[in-house]
Amino acid sequence: MTNDPPPVSATTADGLQRLAMRAIHRYALADGCTARLINVSENATYCIDDPSAGRRWALRVHRHGYHSRRAIASELAWLTATRRDGAALTPVPIAGRDGDPIQTIAGDESVGARNVVLFAWEDGHEPAATDVAGFELLGETAARMHAHVKGWHRPTWFQRHTWDFDTSLGETPHWGRWRDGMGMTDDSRTVFTETVAVIGQRLERFGKGPQRFGLVHGDMRLANLLMDAGRVKVIDFDDCGFSWYLYDCATTVSFFEHAPEVPELLRAWARGYRRVGTLSAEDESEIETFVMLRRLLLVAWIGSHSETELAQSMGVAYTQGTVPLCQRYLARFAPGRGTSVAAGSAVKLGLWTRLFG
Repeated sequence: MTNDPPPVSATTADGLQRLAMRAIHRYALADGCTARLINVSENATYCIDDPSAGRRWALRVHRHGYHSRRAIASELAWLTATRRDGAALTPVPIAGRDGDPIQTIAGDESVGARNVVLFAWEDGHEPAATDVAGFELLGETAARMHAHVKGWHRPTWFQRHTWDFDTSLGETPHWGRWRDGMGMTDDSRTVFTETVAVIGQRLERFGKGPQRFGLVHGDMRLANLLMDAGRVKVIDFDDCGFSWYLYDCATTVSFFEHAPEVPELLRAWARGYRRVGTLSAEDESEIETFVMLRRLLLVAWIGSHSETELAQSMGVAYTQGTVPLCQRYLARFAPGRGTSVAAGSAVKLGLWTRLFG
């Protein structure tokens, strides 16, 4: 994947920390604020604390080359409209002293110049991966966001990534090639190739009509959702772009697609979605395709982001645990395909069971 950052060395971490501290002075914040790194993924995110007032904010330091300034402004325009129009609770961007919510901060040679955005802090806790009622709320929230975006008049300058088959698993992937996933073997490569082909065929038939394809959050995994007093807050719109609306459903089970409770959680999401929006039985039957699309996309992400703590925590086991999921998918949607690796997959299934239970 082009433009990927190098591993976050101690030198780079120090450079980012200094840049974050310089960024604080671009905003009307009190002297004495501190910056504490809380996450490094696509971007580096800091908790900005004002100990004298007991307040805090979230500062996002953007990585090089992933989004242009225009694309970042597009993200902020959508999440602001989403909150303003009551479609979902989203983070509130804080303008700098010059009135611009996007600040470009010069860094040293280890990190270079970076775009940064400051957000008001949002309280709440991550939803539980076993909370059926919570997943119904997630479905409702997604339906409101989708309904809103279908009626929202985007600015003429709006620019975001497109997440379709080609840019996910095809020839121009945003997150790298799935073939470069950690621990890829001949067996896994073969069954993944079969699965990718079936996904591509089914998505071609599914189509990109306006009721199925549009602007989506694109990363509604549990880490990007907050439950607060029975309300769902949706944060981190960094991957928002144009894709199938059902992709938002698939992202809710990111990194635990193999868990036995996932089918029930996805049914709960669909029930919640129908309380607000329309979801046909035909569309619901295709959710598993989007789950597999997302799973293989994450195999690619882990391979191209090996410097991150999340990728390292998933690693080879995530790639190998994907094999039985592919076999199950092929058995349902393309019986007879992938049989050349059936024996090898039985071995992988045993490994998957030991790793994930």
